[in-house]
Amino acid sequence: MPEGDSVYRAAARLHEVLAGQVLTTGELRVPAHATSDLAGRRVLEVVPRGKHLLTRLEGGLTLHTHLRMDGRWVLFRPGERWTGAPAHQIRAVLGTERGTAVGYRLPVVELLRTGDEHRAVGHLGPDLLGPDWDPAEAVRRLLSHPGRPVAEALLDQRNLAGVGNVYANELCYLAGVTPWTPVGELASADRLVARAHQVLEANRLRSGHVTTGDTRRGHQQWVYGRAGRPCARCGTTVLTAQHGTAPQDRPAYWCPSCQRGPAPEVRSGRPGAPGRRAR
Repeated sequence: MPEGDSVYRAAARLHEVLAGQVLTTGELRVPAHATSDLAGRRVLEVVPRGKHLLTRLEGGLTLHTHLRMDGRWVLFRPGERWTGAPAHQIRAVLGTERGTAVGYRLPVVELLRTGDEHRAVGHLGPDLLGPDWDPAEAVRRLLSHPGRPVAEALLDQRNLAGVGNVYANELCYLAGVTPWTPVGELASADRLVARAHQVLEANRLRSGHVTTGDTRRGHQQWVYGRAGRPCARCGTTVLTAQHGTAPQDRPAYWCPSCQRGPAPEVRSGRPGAPGRRAR
């Protein structure tokens, strides 16, 4: 699932092409809105809310979309052939004189009144990249369940909106704790939240989810995706296992030397095998 900075960039690109333009094409190819025709409406703005995209149209309508794991918006120049994926995977088409935005494999396509946007995004916590960012509220929400594993708590968009699994793992590394460490045992939840805001803000206009400060491919993260490889800081083998509860479980990565706290037993960086625990 995309991180909040990826969704922020997607919103910026869509806004650049669509905002202020009258739709020449406005198709929603999903059963609930198959008869809706948005052509003739002006696009007011495209804004991100955590990992959600809100395309606001004149007349008080909002197109709410979410990318989840496989969805994406692709922009094409006027007259350019659409090559993002097979046509049957198209879920939305928003065309203007500037270009066309085609939504492929979008799992969420919802047309609602702008005044009812809270139905789609009202449950979200403070947006790390939004104008409503409130670190104190994010800390309060995280600590409201002190026994919850920190990675799981960071991924809960009701606590703070925008952290995906890459950043959840990297933030645990930067905090020096394993992903399974209870939130209530953090030395400073305030510092963790501040760091989350810092890394997303630093990456909002660049790709790669860089947390190391090194933008070279393969050097951008401390532990994420590095199972079986040496920790860039201490040389210890990075381990991996699943965290969370199925079917929402996701891969966790950690350095057993740089990070302290509970962890499942693994061996040689492979998940599910018996072996060592983080100290």
